[in-house]
Formats: sequence, structure tokens, C-alpha cells
Amino acid sequence: MSQHVKLTAQRRAVSGRNAVKKIKAEGFVPAVIYGAKQQPENLQVVARDIATLLSHASSENILVDLEIKDGANSVNRLALIHEIQHHPVGRQVLHVDFQAVSATETLTAYIPIEPEGEPVGVKTHGGLLEQSLHELEVECLPKDMPDVFRVDVSALNIDDSLHVRDIKLPQGVTALTDEDLTVFHVSEAVVTEEEGAAPEAESPEVLKEKKPEAGAPAAAEAKPGAAPAKK
Repeated sequence: MSQHVKLTAQRRAVSGRNAVKKIKAEGFVPAVIYGAKQQPENLQVVARDIATLLSHASSENILVDLEIKDGANSVNRLALIHEIQHHPVGRQVLHVDFQAVSATETLTAYIPIEPEGEPVGVKTHGGLLEQSLHELEVECLPKDMPDVFRVDVSALNIDDSLHVRDIKLPQGVTALTDEDLTVFHVSEAVVTEEEGAAPEAESPEVLKEKKPEAGAPAAAEAKPGAAPAKK
């Protein structure tokens, strides 16, 4: 099942570049929550809290019990972390998008697929494991949402394939991806010529002296001391 964690956020009344710089300087990360037929709200979360949450996450599908504080008042909303923006160099969190969900309504999510084990075709016969599909689209209630599908591929031999229909889904989870699509396939290793191998040497062409045709006068030999012929 997906991780279900608690996180505290504060309503953010101001927006814009200068406001964002200010809250970042105070140790917060700007955020927004939308969905569940409600207007989007600007929020801010403690940078250290969101960094700790993400460091313990096994996937991006994190279900959050979000406590939103507004002065002395607070409200709890169930939300899914939809998107996280990171700094391209430092990788620190720059912005978080929360998608509000209902505990009683199904949602659609893309769940990553990971192989488990070493295929017999790879281990015994030197084949190659190919993964054609890296995530599975599913529909389920928030409480039933998996964080990742770990699929046992150890029984796959050369030319064996594993399809979407072969993945065991938890109760309450329905796959929306085409069941006939291939997820994993073990192919035979392709043998290539060694790099740097010298090409096969070709036999040198042998030039033979052309014999004079029958009846043709033989070329006169030059006698020692003879004067060169006049032109």
C-alpha cells in the first residue's frame, strides 16, 4: 500500500516572487493544494519536514494527511503529493503540489513497476532482461493504492515474456493499462565481433607482363654505343 503520513502546512495569504523569496528565507517551501471540487489554496510547509518525508519515501505515491493551519484554526485534508519541483543542481525542494482526494472516491494513479530476482534465462543462458513498461495505470480508493509493483521475474527463460495480465494486483486495485502489453522479456544475447579486430588481409594483386601478340614484330634491342633514334 502507499505510504500514509502526516504533514502540517500553513495557509499562505501572499504570493509572487518576492513573497516566495521571503518564506524560503524563513525555512518554508511554497505549496498549493487543489482538487476535490474546491478552489486551489496557496500553502507553505516547513522545508525540513518535506525533505524528511521524501527521504523516507519508497516511491512518489505518497498519501498525506495534511493538517492546514490558519492562525488558531486548522482543517485536515487527505491529499496525494502530485508533483515536486527540485533545484536542478542542489536538488532541494522548490515547490510542492498536493492533489486533494476523497477517502470514499476512487482515484487514478501511475504506479512504478520494478523487477525482483534474476531470470533463469539471464543467470543460466546469458540472456538479457528487457523492461518495456515501467509504470502501471490503476484505479482504486486512496487507502488501497500501492506504492510500487515488485514483480518476480526469476522464472523467465530465453524468449519468455511477462505481460500486464500476469501482475498480481492487490484487492481493490484495477489495472487500466492494456493487459496484453509486455512488461518484461528475456532475449538472447547478441554476439558481436570483437572491437578492434583487424580486417582480413586481401591477397595482393599480381601484375603479369603482357605477352606480345602473335605476328607482332619484337622490339629491337638497343646496342651499346648506338646513337638515339632521331625524332
